[in-house]
Amino acid sequence: MNNGVVRMRRELMIRLIKSFLAGTIEKDIDRIPYEIRPKGMDSVRCCIYKDRAIIKYRLMALLGASYEAETDESKTLKDYLNDALAEKKRPDKPITACGAGCSGCPDRKYFVTDNCRGCFARPCYYNCPVGAIRVENQHAVIDQTKCISCGKCMTLCPFHAITKTAVPCEDACPVGAIKKNSDGIAEIDFEKCIFCGKCFSNCPFSAIMERSELMNILNEIKKGKEVVAIIAPSAQNQFPGTVGQLFSAVAKIGFKDVIEVALGAEMTTEHEAQEFQEKMIAGERLVTSSCCTAYVEAAKKHAPELLPMVSTTPSPMLYAADIARKQHPDAQIVFIGPCIAKRYEVTLHPDKVDWVMTFEELGTIFAAMNIDVLAQTEWPIPRPAAATARNFARSCGVTEAILKELESHPELAKRGFKADVKFINGLTPKTVKMLQLYGKGKLPGNFLEVMACCGGCTGGPCSLTQAFNPDKKGV
Repeated sequence: MNNGVVRMRRELMIRLIKSFLAGTIEKDIDRIPYEIRPKGMDSVRCCIYKDRAIIKYRLMALLGASYEAETDESKTLKDYLNDALAEKKRPDKPITACGAGCSGCPDRKYFVTDNCRGCFARPCYYNCPVGAIRVENQHAVIDQTKCISCGKCMTLCPFHAITKTAVPCEDACPVGAIKKNSDGIAEIDFEKCIFCGKCFSNCPFSAIMERSELMNILNEIKKGKEVVAIIAPSAQNQFPGTVGQLFSAVAKIGFKDVIEVALGAEMTTEHEAQEFQEKMIAGERLVTSSCCTAYVEAAKKHAPELLPMVSTTPSPMLYAADIARKQHPDAQIVFIGPCIAKRYEVTLHPDKVDWVMTFEELGTIFAAMNIDVLAQTEWPIPRPAAATARNFARSCGVTEAILKELESHPELAKRGFKADVKFINGLTPKTVKMLQLYGKGKLPGNFLEVMACCGGCTGGPCSLTQAFNPDKKGV
């Protein structure tokens, strides 16, 4: 969705990239908040000074810094830049909650608006299961001490007079990892967080920020290092043109080689199908997919009974990294995709992938360097990945690939075995409870595909769902 948060984030990235490539970033970076919010300009928040402070925190996150770890408010952006580029250091947590940017949204509750007519029917009053509604002066009133937030009153009101206040980050989080501190400001509970990025993409104040590795990647390229890009299968739905044209555009940035992660998806398919077959022959009741990092974290932290059933097969990213490392032993490997959770996955496998870049970041590089994907010639892909592997990016794509692979493994069919496949398309509080039920054996199925993002990886929090105009200023 194109909105003020997205446009500001992309404008800041483009400014950083242009300044870095021009060699003026150390001189420019601390001026950016003042250039975006110059003296006399109307402020978005309480004052222009807070606007500038929030822009500084956004730039800090783009430099890989964490708001929670800030100890010196006087530290300059130039200092944060030098820290980021001084040594190879990947952020331990891929997101940060900027308390200064949080609006302190009121708690979620149902309340009656002025649309209430105090009607004779009063379905809200008669259908409330806990008697939390009364009528005073021909106007319904909800007793918040009794309300259980079932929503029946809002659903039944003929005037749509009852509404619910939202807390976007809390509403979006499927595992309750967002909480308010004593000051009513949002904080991330990393003991619960699965790094799905839903809070990041849903906060209207951009208080949840991604900790980027963009400057590190560009710095390695600028220094002449051999840097290889491995690109997620969902890329074909993000950019115009063909896959080959996209790869040529990526190479134009300075990457020495470009490899599609779908080749790794082929290997994931082969190994996961074999693992599924072996476990079914051994009498196990369920195997689940393992390519979605956010889902695997959800199983670890919120459905531990399910964890033994999660496939041990590595993700396509890790297999593709092995391919890249074999071809380029001394290169730095950069995964490019739509996912925040992949930033966390690579911290678990530091020898596999060096850096992570998102599609949004890639798009801003194209904008900053005036690279037109459609104007590129086809990249010479030695062997295009199978169509089923490229379909890993969408919901049910993994399942389809596994079923097709099983056709070449007739052992199960000979035993009269039938695959009973199920899928969860997007993690929500409801589907997380389903994971727990699957772990306890209370739901049917012997193969379960789980994607944290609705629609699969193509719905990732750092997807480019709309084109954007880099010439327009952020709001």
